[in-house]
Amino acid sequence: MKKRMRTGAAGMAAAALLLTGCGGAGVAGVAGGEGGEEETSATAVYDEINALSGQERTDRLVELAQEEGELTIYHSNTDLGAVIEAFEETYDITVDATRGNSETVLQKVMSENSAGSLGVDVLENPFKENVIANQQGLFYAYESEFRDAVVDEARMDGWTANYFNVFVVGWNADNVDAEEIPSEIKDFAESTWDGRVALEMNDTDWFAAVSKHYLDQGMSEAEVDGMWAGIAENASVEKGHSAMGDMLAAGKLQIALSIYQHTLDGASEELGAPVQWKREGGGHVGPVVISPTGAGVLKAAEHPAAAMLFMDFMLGEQGQQIMHDNFRVGSVPREDSWIAGVETIPMPLEVATEDFEYWDDKYRELVGG
Repeated sequence: MKKRMRTGAAGMAAAALLLTGCGGAGVAGVAGGEGGEEETSATAVYDEINALSGQERTDRLVELAQEEGELTIYHSNTDLGAVIEAFEETYDITVDATRGNSETVLQKVMSENSAGSLGVDVLENPFKENVIANQQGLFYAYESEFRDAVVDEARMDGWTANYFNVFVVGWNADNVDAEEIPSEIKDFAESTWDGRVALEMNDTDWFAAVSKHYLDQGMSEAEVDGMWAGIAENASVEKGHSAMGDMLAAGKLQIALSIYQHTLDGASEELGAPVQWKREGGGHVGPVVISPTGAGVLKAAEHPAAAMLFMDFMLGEQGQQIMHDNFRVGSVPREDSWIAGVETIPMPLEVATEDFEYWDDKYRELVGG
């Protein structure tokens, strides 16, 4: 097995330790009011809009948002820019968007919060980072018919997913016969796959989800550990899902065990790359793991109405269509979903909270990080 330096997961663990001490000067330290929080100008707007429904809610929200005229977003999603552009074209609101990798975005928000200078209205990030932000008390309740319309796995405490990262097993169709691909990840522990598969070095959450799946299926902990030992023996370890996608398309990798569905569908549909995660006649490798990515409105927002209006837009028909057109699996059900008919398992919430260190240590040991 090829081994590389530990990076992202270590950063996440360090961030989690840093953030536990960040509740002092920022919004997490404010007490009183609903849920133990003091009412601010932002929360007053949220409460007003949350109490309305239907056209009355829409009219009042648009009125307040356009009076504000501005919106600030921190995000990590490369495809959110198209949603932001469409939002600006629809409403007379100027969006100031800052994008970075998910850990950097989280650390920026927490540092600003700790310093008492939080300057963001909407925070968009993946599962783990949003769970941490919510634990720190940054988000405020957002209620709407649009949130009600998403699947259950997308309604998180404090925030709402607008799409899912879908972890699939992908392969290069020029180098691998789809018919020889097994139906289960566990089967890649067999020696016939030696030198043919790849793991991503920071996929602790995927590793935990798959492990828990097989434990729930009746495998013992020793059997699951043995399965992973066999897979690791057969695998190279690569850094980054985008890089793995490029390597897979170029034929430098044969099989990637945890790659994003949107990476493969996009490369296949737009570039004609010989990559697949589903067989021509149907069928795929299970389990397929879904991890929610989404956004929440900030308690300390300067533009709370615009923040809520953006959430509505992102979860509404136009926002969801943009994500679908970018090969993403939106959080609102649709018949033409990229994973229509595919059984999935969710990312376990506890992996992002109390169990992360346990699973990260196990995965580090496995991949040599």
